[in-house]
Amino acid sequence: MRVLLIEDEVLLAEQVADGLRDHGIAVDLAADGVDGLHKAGANRYDVVVLDRDLPLLHGDHVCSALAADGGGARILMLTAAGEAADRVAGLVLGADDYLPKPFVFEELVLRIRALARRVDNAPRVLRRAGLTFDTARRVVTRDGRVIPLTTKELAVLEILMGADGAVVSAEDLLERAWDEHADPFTATVRVTLARMRRKLGDPPLIETVVGAGYRL
Repeated sequence: MRVLLIEDEVLLAEQVADGLRDHGIAVDLAADGVDGLHKAGANRYDVVVLDRDLPLLHGDHVCSALAADGGGARILMLTAAGEAADRVAGLVLGADDYLPKPFVFEELVLRIRALARRVDNAPRVLRRAGLTFDTARRVVTRDGRVIPLTTKELAVLEILMGADGAVVSAEDLLERAWDEHADPFTATVRVTLARMRRKLGDPPLIETVVGAGYRL
C-alpha cells in the first residue's frame, strides 16, 4: 500500500509517516496543497490522507481536484475541524472518510487499510498456494506455520498475493511498496524477494518471470 500524506505540520507529518511505515505502508509527504496535487498526479496512491487547512492551496480545493480526477485513490480528511457540519462538507467535496484531530493512531491505520481495501475490493484475508495472510493482523502462515516477515516483506507479499497469479513487475513493486525516496536503479526489490524466498521455504512459491517480473 502506498499513501500520500498532505500535512503542513511538519512534526506531526513525520510522526504519522514513521508510524505508518512501521506498519508496512509506504508514505510520501507533501507540506502544502500545491505540492500535494503535484505528487498525486505524478504517482499512484491507494489512499491520500489530507489535512484541510493547507497553505498555498486549501485542502477543500485539493479534495475536489482529487475526486474529480478519478485516479482511484481514496481520500481521508484528517483535520482539526471536527464538527458534524465540517465532516459533511468534507464528504460532499469527495472525501471517502473523515477523522478529526486529535486522533488515535491505531484508528488512523485501520481507516487507511479499510479505504485501501475498497480501492480494489481486496479481502481482509488473502489465501494462495498454501499461504494465508491476515492483512489486518499482519500475520502470514504457510500450512499453519507462522512466517516472520518484515514490514516491507509483508507489503511486497500482499501485492503478489493480491495479484492472484498475475505477473507483477519490479517497477510496480517498487512504486507500490516503497516511497518516493526509493532508488529505482538499486537491487532493492531483488534483495527483498530473495529474503522472502528463504523465509517462505520449500517448495519455492515466488517465481521470477524473466523480463517481466514476479508472480506467486
